[in-house]
Amino acid sequence: MNKAKYLTLTLASIILTGSLAAGGADNTSGTIAANEYTGEAATDIAAAAGAGTEKQPQTGPQPKVELTFWTLGGTNYEDLAGAYTKEHPDVTIKVLKADDGNALHQKLSAAFAAGTGVPDIYQLEAGLVDQYLAEQDQFYNLNELGAGDIEADYLKWTWRQASSADGSFQLGLPADIGPTVVFYRKDLAEAAGLPGDPEGFSAAIDTWTKFAAAAKAVKEKTGKSFSGLADLTYNALRDQSVDEIYYSRADGSFFGDTNPYVQRAYDYTAKGIQEGWISYADIRSPEWEQGLRSGEFAAVAGPAWLAGTLKQSVPASVGEWRIAQLAEGAGNWGGSYMTLPKAGKHPEAAYAFIAWLVNKENQQESFAAQGLIPSIPSLYSDPAFAALRDDFFGGQQTGAEFGKAASRVKPVYYGPLHEETDALFKHALGNVLVKGANPAQEWRSAVKQARKLAAAGENR
Repeated sequence: MNKAKYLTLTLASIILTGSLAAGGADNTSGTIAANEYTGEAATDIAAAAGAGTEKQPQTGPQPKVELTFWTLGGTNYEDLAGAYTKEHPDVTIKVLKADDGNALHQKLSAAFAAGTGVPDIYQLEAGLVDQYLAEQDQFYNLNELGAGDIEADYLKWTWRQASSADGSFQLGLPADIGPTVVFYRKDLAEAAGLPGDPEGFSAAIDTWTKFAAAAKAVKEKTGKSFSGLADLTYNALRDQSVDEIYYSRADGSFFGDTNPYVQRAYDYTAKGIQEGWISYADIRSPEWEQGLRSGEFAAVAGPAWLAGTLKQSVPASVGEWRIAQLAEGAGNWGGSYMTLPKAGKHPEAAYAFIAWLVNKENQQESFAAQGLIPSIPSLYSDPAFAALRDDFFGGQQTGAEFGKAASRVKPVYYGPLHEETDALFKHALGNVLVKGANPAQEWRSAVKQARKLAAAGENR
């Protein structure tokens, strides 16, 4: 799923799992439309979602199989669905497209509760995977439909993320991913005496000690901040945790306060704030976007879909930005999975379609059309894929760079309460940046609230 396209419409609309849980089922802001690939006119959302209305009459021959497909964000899945139905005239696919992930998530929750209107195929936000793995009785086990035959085609970590602990249940097929890299301004790097080329810049920041040294050099020699965001700097270190971050996959218990990687991520980010080379707290803030437009910082450590944000927010800076590798390993933020809710009447046909949709050929097509980063590693060395260049990034072969980052990601468990817990630590860092608060005191406050949140979750 291409988060960048819809996130850049308004940075304030970036979706967090915590906000998803807070919204009501009727929160349907954003663009949602449904299309039926049979030559018919587009259907109304109420008909596509089965919202208690009578099914609209169809003209012409009735299809043997009719599938409903709910998609999220900027994708080319409508076009691919059309191509599939041309090759499979016995299949009709109605695509419900949502730019607002909150609305789509709430609509699915409402459909589950009502027992009607559930789609055959649901594009699941990667950040919600653990939540839905806890509700796997609502979904088909893709292993029983043949997923095991194609597992080896995909990155191990992204496949594992949608699997049960023992691997017996597969919730979804990996559609796209969001590996983390460093987006940086070539001119500001060179002004600070750092290499401007991606390979040289990557080498100059390949440890977190060297990253901080580069940050100080940029600040001292250009007057600009180095890292534009506290939350994404924290993410970059946090996601290098071994196996788990805040919660145990085995029993769901909270241990974030004793995870040395979480402590390191917090302390490192707080120090960067105090030393003045981290400039903004939150990617959702309009201040950050203004800082981006006015060139107030040299780099952003963030997911691949952030490339779209840069292109839309600072179109005049074509050729100034480059992409480098993150220090000591990459993480992942974003991506999606193709899932099959159990209410669907045609699981075999639905599985055949999604297996085709996210195959190697179509993932390359999705990258070329919408910038969706493939989850199939063999694509990264494919000459046609690796040769794709992006003028915004100075003609850099961005697909190859994102692929390199994806290959460095290690699987890590988040847990159903990850977003709410994560927000507590980021709020603490925001207080350090904005209010000049004491980092140690803010850490203790965040830990106290996180423990309370975890205890409440255990009692649900």
